Amino acid sequence: MSKLRKYRIVVLPGDGIGREVIPEAVKVLKAVGEAVNLDFEFVEFPCGGEYYLKTGLEWPEDAWQTCKESDAILFGAVGWVKNGQPIRLPNEDLAGSNVIFSLRFGLDLYANVRPVKLYPGVPSLLAYKESEHIDFVFVRENTEDIYVPIRGMLSRGEEKELAIDVRVITRKGAERVIRYAFNLCVKRGKGAPLDKKLRVTCVDKSNLLRGCQLFREIYNMVAEEFPQVEKDYMYVDTMAMQMVCFPEKFDVVVSPNMFGDILTDLGAALQGGLGMAPSGNIGDKHAMFEPVHGSSPDIAGQEKANPIAAILAAKMMLEWLFEKRKDQKCKKGAELIEKAVKKVLKEGKIRTFDLCYGPYSNVKPSKTSEVGDAIVEEIKHEV
Repeated sequence: MSKLRKYRIVVLPGDGIGREVIPEAVKVLKAVGEAVNLDFEFVEFPCGGEYYLKTGLEWPEDAWQTCKESDAILFGAVGWVKNGQPIRLPNEDLAGSNVIFSLRFGLDLYANVRPVKLYPGVPSLLAYKESEHIDFVFVRENTEDIYVPIRGMLSRGEEKELAIDVRVITRKGAERVIRYAFNLCVKRGKGAPLDKKLRVTCVDKSNLLRGCQLFREIYNMVAEEFPQVEKDYMYVDTMAMQMVCFPEKFDVVVSPNMFGDILTDLGAALQGGLGMAPSGNIGDKHAMFEPVHGSSPDIAGQEKANPIAAILAAKMMLEWLFEKRKDQKCKKGAELIEKAVKKVLKEGKIRTFDLCYGPYSNVKPSKTSEVGDAIVEEIKHEV
């Protein structure tokens, strides 16, 4: 038997359903480790709004350094409520938000990668669209735009009078995420479902906004390095319509931060909901993977949450580890997760309540852990 290679994974379940879906992703990773001879060391830290209520901290003081020294990070969600109101910091930021931003900015995770893929067995919410029509990837810039902390509030007495948020687009930030998108397009190699052409769509609002004009200028510059990839342009408002009408046109989409944040939730609807939507926050040296959904306090603790987004985020993590470490076992592990998820969904017997619609309306909703167990069993059968 070959020697096991150990990967140190920091686990940040966070708040709400994050604490339900991330254990299922870890369970699947453990099954993969046994199947392909990978050794994972999981280091878990509490974090988020509920932890802040108890301790006055958003996460333990040594957590960030441990994340920096890890091989990868698996994150759930942050955001909790008390008496029906979100828990906030003294500066009005959501308690737990600094966990995300400390990692994104501190580890320079500049590319937010969000696959939009409709799996067989998940009924499309769009008329006339099936799984073969929806398979593209959104690459969203992750460290600039309106989320850079340049903001202010003007008050007159006790009344808030004026709020300011400044949007920042830089040449470096735009160039590296656009180049990431083109490289990803070439690596995927499948093209858009419509015509199989390699295509990177630039989404912006360059008819009005100076930052978007710079973003598009840099897009055109980078595109010259990839003559095999078709250039494509879309204003953000038009993109919202085109994603619903013609999702099969898209292969890889790249956009500034805020537009990508909004449109990728629309993308999640195309693939069956937020419970099916994984993401990766990726930099040159570090990466964090998470389901797109939030903490969902309304269903937390009820075993209703769909863990597939978290499990697919774990799959993305293995794919990234393969790219960084050239470890074929990571690639094999990612393939096992993909096959297992496909089979469980296609059979249609095990699915959480959010997927019990259309032809599956009469299926009894499964518990969060039952979905994880079914995927683990499929992984064992594949070996």
